Amino acid sequence: MTSVHTGTVEELDAAISAGARALFEAQRPDGVFDYGASSLRSTLATAGAITALHFADPGGAADLIAAGVDRLRRTRNEDGGWALVPGLPSEPGTTAVSAAALHLIDPEGNASEVAAGQKWMADYGGLEAIPHPEVVMWCRQFYGFAGWLSPQQMRRFPLELALVPGLYRRLFDVRLPMASALGLAQTRHRPLTRVQRILARRAEPNALRVIRQAFEHEGAAGSWSEDAWVTGLVCIGLARAGLGQDMVDAAVQWFRRTMHPDGSWATTPLDGAWTMYSVRGLIEAGYRDDPRLELSRDLFVRLQQRRPFLAFACPPGFWGWSGAHGWPAVLETGEIVSVLAKLPGSGQDKAVRVGAAWLGNRQDSRGSWGLCVRNTKVANSGPCPMTTAQAVGALLDAGVPVGDQRIRRALRWLGRAQRPDGSYESVWYREHTMGTAAVLEILARCGKAGDPVARRARSWLIRARNDDGSWGDGHGAAGTAEETGWAVSALLAAGEKPAEVASGVCWLLDTRVAEGGWTPAPVHEYVRWVSRYANPGFTNGMALRALGRYRAVAR
Repeated sequence: MTSVHTGTVEELDAAISAGARALFEAQRPDGVFDYGASSLRSTLATAGAITALHFADPGGAADLIAAGVDRLRRTRNEDGGWALVPGLPSEPGTTAVSAAALHLIDPEGNASEVAAGQKWMADYGGLEAIPHPEVVMWCRQFYGFAGWLSPQQMRRFPLELALVPGLYRRLFDVRLPMASALGLAQTRHRPLTRVQRILARRAEPNALRVIRQAFEHEGAAGSWSEDAWVTGLVCIGLARAGLGQDMVDAAVQWFRRTMHPDGSWATTPLDGAWTMYSVRGLIEAGYRDDPRLELSRDLFVRLQQRRPFLAFACPPGFWGWSGAHGWPAVLETGEIVSVLAKLPGSGQDKAVRVGAAWLGNRQDSRGSWGLCVRNTKVANSGPCPMTTAQAVGALLDAGVPVGDQRIRRALRWLGRAQRPDGSYESVWYREHTMGTAAVLEILARCGKAGDPVARRARSWLIRARNDDGSWGDGHGAAGTAEETGWAVSALLAAGEKPAEVASGVCWLLDTRVAEGGWTPAPVHEYVRWVSRYANPGFTNGMALRALGRYRAVAR
């Protein structure tokens, strides 16, 4: 093996060793690779929490509300806006919601912060300039709460759809509990026609049932998806509707337990997402037999859910992005199945079989996979090329043959989903580099590397490389360890010679931090095109995957 860098082959080994050491330093005794302290504090979650508390218990929770307001005031950017993760550039959805929440709670005391946020939004182009209809929908709700829109101007959640549960799930997907709660509130606060009122009364038990099913799946602990933003929306709707008081009370107590000392709340814990990418990177970097990974292997087996998620009509056998009671997710289930299949031992064999069967059950009739509800087209939840590629990879790792009907249908769909320039979308990662890399790798694994679809994807990926050898979003953004790592890994899997990706490997070697590992970049989409965050487990795992794969191929 020859050097790809100004140093020697020992530099590559040293980088892998240091990166692995940095990852293992984040591993808890229970096997979780934990990055929560630095990556989950959320402006959106904080705004949602204080708004919910304002409606649910303004007197009893006054101390929490004051702390959250102070947090929002302190984390506003100098340009007047807010970001999902404080310190990042301002984002429209977070800015709109934060300004409205501050105005709702104390218009006079927060006047200067609200004015700054409103100016930022005006300069941006207003709500209608936000490139995501779902974000516009939530923002209009908060503008209505603040009195900036009339009830008639707020997006209506047609509660009558709950009379047709299958259609209701497909139309709202993972937003179902939030949409149901806000729809219940609208029956009390929004003018409805006589027919709408009659249908809403009939649908009310179904809507409440969906909310309670998700609530009870998490042990009736007071949260929905353990996410203060999601919990806030549900609590707001129930409190304004005067329904589900036991759930509202539990939510208030959950907010009290989970507020951080700095007055912030967090998004969903990512125990599953941090750990699966960390372990996958370590496996490909040569640590498959490291006894420390037995902790994570056993963790995954414990976290596989053995009860159905009734609210979304999902059977048991899935994993979520958080803990043992999280919401179902194809992406996490697929990645964890692949990880378990690659680890030594046989104690996880049943978990792999059940997880693969769950994935087969969740495939859309069109051949794709989305978040968890079959055949939905909801933005951020519907068919996703990268998620589809990961599901196919999991089936292959679980022993499903390439000729299986599920895989053939997925490959046909991927052929149709390719963009004209050869790239692929990814719902959960920014722009097109990672989606294209994921699909290219799967096409190669299925023996399709020479097909026109794969050739176009490979050509796009090569064209998207930056002059310094790195990959960014594919449209001119600076390189990141996440995107460079996935691009290098995919090109090697598709048959590129090591020399063709050496510049990307050199870039990864050059951008290591002193303590080992790489700097996380906000490439994960909390909401597509609107709000982003970083996942350090993914950062280091993806870089290690690339370096380990390069070393193995070059040797």
